Amino acid sequence: MADVVEETDADAIARRLQVVQERIDAACRRVRRSPVDVTLIGVSKTFPIEAVYAARDAGLTHFGENRVQDLVEKARELPGRIRGGGVEWSMIGHLQRNKARDVVENADHFHALDSLRLAKELEKGSRRSGRIMPCLVQVNISGEASKYGLQPQETHAFLDRLASLEHIRVEGLMAMATHVDDPEAVRPEFRRMRELFDGYQHQTGSGIEMKKLSIGMSNDFEVAVEEGATHVRIGSAIFGAREA
Repeated sequence: MADVVEETDADAIARRLQVVQERIDAACRRVRRSPVDVTLIGVSKTFPIEAVYAARDAGLTHFGENRVQDLVEKARELPGRIRGGGVEWSMIGHLQRNKARDVVENADHFHALDSLRLAKELEKGSRRSGRIMPCLVQVNISGEASKYGLQPQETHAFLDRLASLEHIRVEGLMAMATHVDDPEAVRPEFRRMRELFDGYQHQTGSGIEMKKLSIGMSNDFEVAVEEGATHVRIGSAIFGAREA
């Protein structure tokens, strides 16, 4: 009788990553999109760097963190492209202004820009570091008081105010939909995000390039892909359940 080979944590991550990618591919086929147009970001919050290495070894190249301290620690262990490495790190959580410099120095992308004061801190830090910081503007599409982000009706005016900043390049929008059991229930929220994304008329040569729409997480990413997501942020579906 053959020995039973137990699945390691790295094996489990590789298997789950493959399943997630297959689900993204299937969602793309349903709406006649190319899977290459959807970037999968592995959200490694609360998981150790070993889990990130396992996902990297399984082919994942984009990672996201919600907390600045975790981003800094992991990016120093596994550098992103901004530091000469082979992966890309995104800061996807709320950012206090006094932590802006840490993001500028360690993150390839920032996904949660939601105030002009924060934008000016990122601008100052990016100028000092001699780089241009790619950012996404966060929209509170669910309307929940517990979530950060601009109100949808404020989004285009806010983008206009960011256009003159020389060391920030706004590349699109990000949002977290309402957490529900049935992903179909949040399809209208994703459609509203796509309308905001498509409806902004940016001027050529400004600091605005509307090319990224970061919507969709572990419980709703297939609907998000069907509604036009270019980036999905997946945590537990890749890395497993988080400890409470």
